[in-house]
Amino acid sequence: MGCQIYVYLFLTLGIVLFVHCVRYEPTWKSLDSRPLPEWYDQSKIGIFIHWGVFSVPSFGSEWFWYYWKGSKIRSYEMFMEENYPPGFTYADFASQFHAEFYNPKKWVDIFKASGARYVVQVTKHHEGFTSWPSNHSFNWNAMAVGPNRDLVGELADAVRSNSDLHYGVYHSLFEWFNPLYNMDKAANYTTNVYEQTKSSPELYELVKRYKPDIVWSDGQMGADSNYWKSKEFLSWLYNDSPVKDRVVVNDRWGSETKCKHGGYYTCRDRYNPGTLQKKKWENCMTLDLHSWGYRRRANIKDIITIENLIATIVETVSCGGNILINVEIYCRGIDDLVL
Repeated sequence: MGCQIYVYLFLTLGIVLFVHCVRYEPTWKSLDSRPLPEWYDQSKIGIFIHWGVFSVPSFGSEWFWYYWKGSKIRSYEMFMEENYPPGFTYADFASQFHAEFYNPKKWVDIFKASGARYVVQVTKHHEGFTSWPSNHSFNWNAMAVGPNRDLVGELADAVRSNSDLHYGVYHSLFEWFNPLYNMDKAANYTTNVYEQTKSSPELYELVKRYKPDIVWSDGQMGADSNYWKSKEFLSWLYNDSPVKDRVVVNDRWGSETKCKHGGYYTCRDRYNPGTLQKKKWENCMTLDLHSWGYRRRANIKDIITIENLIATIVETVSCGGNILINVEIYCRGIDDLVL
């Protein structure tokens, strides 16, 4: 809920104070009318953190599981045949996601030194593994298997305790191989069992537990915002959530929403229109030119040059955008932080 305060001065009657509170309805017209909190426009540079089970094989990209078992790309199949025993599953990688060098305070120190003003952590990618002990991801979360730690809570606390950076969460709406999602998909999204039992409960849980300043949604894929109940979530987020006055959101809330609805626009990965835009926008981009996730086989020619990175930052900010620079992290943690 947004409250506007009006002060009227009367020479004979003194001061009269009126408070007008705005409630945002679950319609795009109402939700899009919400002013963007000033801190986001002033921040300019953010850090994007891609880190999950996909950081264990660290081959190809963060889409490893899908390219291996979904698309069945031969190079991914060969990687598994040459390096892992028969019958090894993607879930088996989770126990190797140790994060033994994870020191969130050191991460925050690096982020501060880089000049960034906000951080967005991937809390769940399309693989469905949650980096927090979610009540809606039984045995497929960072507390139950692998690190045995709340990776989200630790970073959120470190950001707030050791800096003036803003903390945000990335959350994928869909999951490649979740049977409930694929059941809804097969029904052409006329059922919403997955949304009701998995994606929406996770979003509310993230906001209530970690109170992020940014909710960066992704993975809307073929379903529209009606299936995802995005408008209902955003109405609650703006009106009644613990972060209602400062939270900002992007535009990936349904198949029809990118570059049309949301607090600011991302439009597509590495979006950089090169001209001033009417709506606030963000260029989310990678240092590794080929992947958002850490790749063991990446070499120097795969990394953006410092000259090109600076030019991209200048062009983005000069055209009114923010830039969200991705860092790729190996499964062990800070030892392999690339920034």
